Amino acid sequence: MDSPYGLLAELTYRCPLACPYCSNPLNMAGYQDELATDEWRRVLAQACDLGVLQCHLSGGEPLLRRDLAEIVADAHDLGLYTNLITSALGLSPPRAEQLRAAGLDHVQISIQADEPTVSDRIAGTPSFQRKIEAMGVVKELGWPLTMNVVLHRHNIDRVAEVIGLAEEMGADRLELANTQYYGWAWRNRDALLPSRAQLKAAETVVRAARERLRDRMDVIYVIPDYYSRYPKPCMGGWASRQLTVTPNGDVLPCPAAQSLPLPRASVREDSLRWIWAESAVMTAFRGTDWMPEPCRSCFRREVDFGGCRCQAFLLTGDAARTDPVCYLSPHHDLVAQAVEAANADSRDNDLPLVPRAHRPGRLSHRTTTAAPQRR
Repeated sequence: MDSPYGLLAELTYRCPLACPYCSNPLNMAGYQDELATDEWRRVLAQACDLGVLQCHLSGGEPLLRRDLAEIVADAHDLGLYTNLITSALGLSPPRAEQLRAAGLDHVQISIQADEPTVSDRIAGTPSFQRKIEAMGVVKELGWPLTMNVVLHRHNIDRVAEVIGLAEEMGADRLELANTQYYGWAWRNRDALLPSRAQLKAAETVVRAARERLRDRMDVIYVIPDYYSRYPKPCMGGWASRQLTVTPNGDVLPCPAAQSLPLPRASVREDSLRWIWAESAVMTAFRGTDWMPEPCRSCFRREVDFGGCRCQAFLLTGDAARTDPVCYLSPHHDLVAQAVEAANADSRDNDLPLVPRAHRPGRLSHRTTTAAPQRR
């Protein structure tokens, strides 16, 4: 594609939850100097000019931005379809009414499990009931509701109950996404990776639910990469369909790419159009010319584009190598060993989880239109 159709606007990495699978960066200190309201206004205008149609407002927790309604209104005035991706902590009825008036189009709420004790334990804080109440507010205001559940070893056995909860809440779309192992999830991989038996049971439940609910609710199920024969295409191909703007203004082809040793590009220094077309971070793995063997001569090179660059880097230390998820990769044994450990008879199902650190505390953020000041 010549231009992206989706913008992931990561407004802040601050979050009231401590989920152990969070894909946000481990180094939170590098993202405290958040873009101000006027900077986001400029980003949205440039994104619209570039051809972007959808704006996904995420984090962290975007509701921690006091200027969220202003950002939504700006995106709405530009004709962008806006989707709020939220934990729902802070989505009170008055705040929801404010966002509805600003033109917000869609709400996606994450929940950790179908049952309060399990959900709160995974989230690291009491939050289940507040999420349920927020879903009710979303439906009352007439928004489409997506319920998102990240699946892993500690909750995948309850996927039938999760689907039941989505039905009860009147969700229009349910995303059952097995954990992707970046950020905190990478640190917790051994404790999160489910067994083959767990996956088989979950897939049976999901297939039946898809058939039963096909006229009422979209059920999306994403299997974990580690159990695939081939890797998934990296965001439809590196820097081909979407871009991410992080809280400090860095621009990336995907949310996890901040881990890669690539030159940075920032909206504080260059336009989105130049960054998309010319910057090293966007062109490094675009297309197929960069590919090594066996990708270069593989019939799937324009299907999965060599897989995930971030996953290749985390597993091998080289982002240009074939994603080790692929069974043809010379490093596939790294994935096979992790899967073998997850399926070992002696495997401890209660391995400790390291919670996401750096909760919001008293960290403030600018909502003024003044030029940004370095902290």
